Amino acid sequence: MFRTVFVFALMLLSTLSYAADKTQVFMAGDSTMSIKEVKDYPETGWGVPFSYFFADNIVVDNRARNGRSTRTFKSEGRWQGIMDALQPGDYVFIQFGHNDQSEHKKDRYTPPADFSKNLEGFVADVRGKKAEPILLTPITRRYFNEQGVIDPTHGVYADLVREVAASQKVTLLDMEAITREYFQAMGDEFSALRFMHIAPDLHPNYPIGVTDDTHLNHLGAREVAQLVLTELKRQQHPLAKQLRTPDPKHLKR
Repeated sequence: MFRTVFVFALMLLSTLSYAADKTQVFMAGDSTMSIKEVKDYPETGWGVPFSYFFADNIVVDNRARNGRSTRTFKSEGRWQGIMDALQPGDYVFIQFGHNDQSEHKKDRYTPPADFSKNLEGFVADVRGKKAEPILLTPITRRYFNEQGVIDPTHGVYADLVREVAASQKVTLLDMEAITREYFQAMGDEFSALRFMHIAPDLHPNYPIGVTDDTHLNHLGAREVAQLVLTELKRQQHPLAKQLRTPDPKHLKR
């Protein structure tokens, strides 16, 4: 009996020590960030490739879910789940707006004033845990106008993220502007290769095809994740110094 208890105690101490050595990076957001079910592939949230960028002492926990707004992420208990697991020194990436602005979808719509309050509450909650919030504007939709320019489609919601970040002095990754510039520079044809554009009878998940200018495929998700990392580097954020060590063979040309 004593031996069993002793072994269990050692295992518990080992687990606690392991957890103490890790920094957690939580991701709160919607379908453009989330992990997908097999039935939705090749749709991919940018949070998936992003999780592989970091050293072993960084654990990325992607809690983003399809169709969620700031309101529903809270009401379903998903935000509280992050708060329950959050430790001092951790990070929380917060990217919403796509679903908050969907006024015709009453199950997720969040009025602008409530959207700002929710973001401010998220920031306060994270800081209350002695962790760091990082706000992101929603990534662009790929809607080119007749002049070959991608139209901003998030209305006031992207601006509200910027305003909350400024007023609360929070790190802001302005992914709406960054991704819009990136995909616009590619043009209509090549940017489409990064989104969910599949012709009929090519993929078993989409037998009648799909044309979706909101959600990314594998390539688009990887490139957006790289844009996020590039912005972290540009801002000299501490996370940008916690990257995985490359295989030596990848350092040779």
